[in-house]
Amino acid sequence: MELPHENPAFIGDDGKSARGQPRVLRNSGEEAKLSENDSKKNERATWGKGVEFLFSCIAMSVGLGNVWRFPFTALDNGGGAFLIPYLIVLFLIGKPIYYLEMAIGQFSSSGSVKVFNLCPAMKGIGLGQAFMVYLLATYYESICALIAYYLVQSFRDPLPWSYCRPEWGSNCFDSAPRSWLDGTKFIDTVRTANWSLVYSNLTKDYNKRIISSSEFYFVKDVLREKDNIDDGIGLPNWELVLGLLVSWTTIFLVVHRGVKSSGKASYFLALFPYVIMAVLLVRAVTLPGSADGIIFFIKPDWSKILDPKVWYAAVTQCFYSLSVCFGNIIMYASYNKFDHNIHRDAMIVTTLDTFTSLISGFTIFGILGNLAYEIGTDDIGTVVKGGTGLAFISYPDAISKFKTLPQIFSVLFFLMLFILGIGSNIAMTSCTITAIRDSFPHIKQWHCALAISVISFFIGLAYVTPGGQFILTLVDFYGASMIALILGILELYVLGWVYGVDRLCTDIEFMIGHRVGNYWRWCWALITPGIMTLILIYFYATYESLTYNNVHYPSWAYALGWTITALGVLQVPIWAIVAIIRQPGESLTEKVHGAFRPVSNWGPSDPLLREQYNKDLAHDNDSSNTSCWSKIKKNLTG
Repeated sequence: MELPHENPAFIGDDGKSARGQPRVLRNSGEEAKLSENDSKKNERATWGKGVEFLFSCIAMSVGLGNVWRFPFTALDNGGGAFLIPYLIVLFLIGKPIYYLEMAIGQFSSSGSVKVFNLCPAMKGIGLGQAFMVYLLATYYESICALIAYYLVQSFRDPLPWSYCRPEWGSNCFDSAPRSWLDGTKFIDTVRTANWSLVYSNLTKDYNKRIISSSEFYFVKDVLREKDNIDDGIGLPNWELVLGLLVSWTTIFLVVHRGVKSSGKASYFLALFPYVIMAVLLVRAVTLPGSADGIIFFIKPDWSKILDPKVWYAAVTQCFYSLSVCFGNIIMYASYNKFDHNIHRDAMIVTTLDTFTSLISGFTIFGILGNLAYEIGTDDIGTVVKGGTGLAFISYPDAISKFKTLPQIFSVLFFLMLFILGIGSNIAMTSCTITAIRDSFPHIKQWHCALAISVISFFIGLAYVTPGGQFILTLVDFYGASMIALILGILELYVLGWVYGVDRLCTDIEFMIGHRVGNYWRWCWALITPGIMTLILIYFYATYESLTYNNVHYPSWAYALGWTITALGVLQVPIWAIVAIIRQPGESLTEKVHGAFRPVSNWGPSDPLLREQYNKDLAHDNDSSNTSCWSKIKKNLTG
């Protein structure tokens, strides 16, 4: 007699149900032994415990995308005007895609490339995402190199970014509390009433805005940034090269044994940052003027709500924050046990990710409010420059204001930031390794990890040059945001309409025993791909040449950017043609139809589970109406 498919939420870690009986999945006794023997040679590694998967997802999704990228994206898009679109996008795009990618990864036990055995013609989506996430990993580690540099400098007394240098000019003010430097004298207690006069006197000869010492330190001492890259990007900063080496060495040590090692590291990577976040939040909200910054963050400018640029920024930030459409989630879920409760984990991670973004927003905008208070201006949005440097300007500036042992808080903060960066990049690097080893299983894990780490280190040298931030912005725009959006849309249409939402729901119910609700169905089929398509159309309709700090790139840089985009997106048609050619069949029509159907061994990795799955699927197909309208209706409503 066939056993019922029991809800895994009631299954303990020891494999027993609430009734104390051993958990049996569709097969038992001698069949289970045969299944174990058949699959032993090709057994895929799994997480040591289910909680390791959860913590790894938290470490991946709750990372630099929240603490580093979210605040400056919100700042560049009007603060509160960005928050509402972002929360809507999370509900209609982020959560549905996160759950969807968890489901297909766990169901097939396949990485981001091999998972497209569900539609071989679209294998290029997985390859394009693997290419994109590799580019993303190379520049994320350059950010970790900057963090490592700041971490070392945090042991100095006084903190090197807390005071101005004479060579920085008279438009610099100390990040130390309420001290302004104008040549050789200090100006104290500057407030709005007399700020315009002071500002005019300080800038009449320099034509520059008043800049904090923390911003000068980042641009002049750390980046040694060039005004443009017309004559090249310059040579790497050896101090940042050391930071890059430490970062990639750390990545290698964590991923060289696969999920067995990264799973153990996830406990620390996921939990420790929240301790430091709580400390910084308390400090930020107690600074004078912080309330004005927080109000700027939560109060929407309704005129910007309908600005498509804000919605586009919300979508790309959602991708970065949750790591959806990158392949990372599929990869991590592929190492789960077949009946792991991914619905629960998806809800936990996406909710916690939103909570973390809000904490980071309150912290950074509280600091910005304090900076505005110190210089006597009401314009929160202009007190520091936006972009990637915000976390290296505003946070250090706030730490400089700590009266007691700011070095301790600085060390803890940059250690937290380093851990967040490593946690995010572990997933990206593991995704690339899994994509390679799924196709070439004879390659050893540590060999692959070493090769990727070494190659990535040398690529990363471009980001630690004086023109490195120009290159980082270029790769971020053309190699991450653009590719992620295009391939993400294709992924949703393939999963929702080629493979089919109804079959996805059947797969999930077979796997975890949960019936999929209409919210998920409608999002996967219509709402999520529809919104993303509209955003993409708007983006190309209003496209403007990329700039960095309002400086245009040379023509060779734009050519490089579009080449990067093409390398990612063109994987789709190239591999579609290859799949059709390789497909058996006498006519082109047969080949095309075959290339858009799952391969014969698609399904659960366990042979007996796959046999049962195929029987259930055949029964459903036999009893279904085959008319086109009936299929569409069933795809939407079940």
